[in-house]
Amino acid sequence: MRVLLLEDEYMLRISITEFLEELGFEVLGFGNGTKAFEATYDTRCDLYVLDVNVPGMSGFEFLRSRRAEGDKTPAIFLTSMVNVHDLQEGYQSGCCDYIRKPFDLTELHLRILHAIKTYYNEGENLIDFGEGMVYDLDHFTLRHHGQLIALSKMENDIFGLLLKHKNQVVSMEMFQDAIWGEYVDPANIRVQINNLRKKLPLDIIQNRRGLGYILER
Repeated sequence: MRVLLLEDEYMLRISITEFLEELGFEVLGFGNGTKAFEATYDTRCDLYVLDVNVPGMSGFEFLRSRRAEGDKTPAIFLTSMVNVHDLQEGYQSGCCDYIRKPFDLTELHLRILHAIKTYYNEGENLIDFGEGMVYDLDHFTLRHHGQLIALSKMENDIFGLLLKHKNQVVSMEMFQDAIWGEYVDPANIRVQINNLRKKLPLDIIQNRRGLGYILER
């Protein structure tokens, strides 16, 4: 899971980044809203964690602009604001949650898990594919009859992207943007996906020739 973190307080940004990376997240950290916004054109993220009052584009402006372009990525605002009108503006901008500073990092983790569950699977923390195959959204792990299926980080990222777009075709360009962040030979992408498919007990990842891949559930 890739998180875009917009926070202009350097030490807080570093603390959050280290905390989330220890939990297995990939974090892109920014202290300037305009630079963070520009980065979204090059790198696809799974969650936005946004401070409101930052240099350049504010957190509110960032999210309003992303929503206007059709981006539905879940977003959590971090702010010291307490005014109800500010809270209202945050939700009207398109966020799914709001955390007031100061906060405990454990609270942030819980809010992130809730946002991911809601966005990915309507609040469920376990996705049951049938025949004993289950994906745990809390820990980003895949099991078959309770036994862990060992996936590399890249394989987990690929599975997560397919899950995010379940029952929709994911193109090679989408894999390049979300997983690698740059152009990658499609043959290399196919190798990684085939390696992942070999590890799965169920044939749920299908190739759509000339279009991409789809996870059907």
